[in-house]
Amino acid sequence: MRRYYFISKDLDDLNELEKRLENRGVLRSQIHVLSHDDAGVEAREHLHNIESVLKFDIVHGTMLGALAGFAISSITLITCYSTHLVNTYSWTPFMFLAVVLFGFSTWFGGYHGIQAPHKDYRRFESSLDEGNHVFFVDIEQGQEQMLKEVTSFYPELQIAGTGSSRPRWLVVGQDKAIYIASHTFP
Repeated sequence: MRRYYFISKDLDDLNELEKRLENRGVLRSQIHVLSHDDAGVEAREHLHNIESVLKFDIVHGTMLGALAGFAISSITLITCYSTHLVNTYSWTPFMFLAVVLFGFSTWFGGYHGIQAPHKDYRRFESSLDEGNHVFFVDIEQGQEQMLKEVTSFYPELQIAGTGSSRPRWLVVGQDKAIYIASHTFP
């Protein structure tokens, strides 16, 4: 799958575009809108916004913090072992220190990540600040021609490039979860 990005000023056009794509077989979980106007996106029937937590780089920051925490904890334990402090005081305080350092570093990485836009969406920050909306769709190789046909009906829609997509199994799994949740718990 490949992700295609488009920029538009008109949420109503994006709502119609999403409806046309869904009618042509594109799953709802393949289509997303990134916008600073969350209320405007939610007011449209077919549009669905990116979850707030995914607009930021929390996951990436937390993972980097965990890696740094693992390195700091390892260095702490190796230093204590090589200086023979564990023979004097036992392992308990140093293990506790290593766990605390790991936890703090992981938390700090996530805290830093929540303050930064997601790495895939940073390139759209200036466009979003101008009031535009980013529409993106994850398309399989056989659906590319259909996407080109459908987007040709919207002359104001600007192509903003491509990027890597989520794995197909995740997209299909998310779509099935939405279906089960919406039909089981109406």
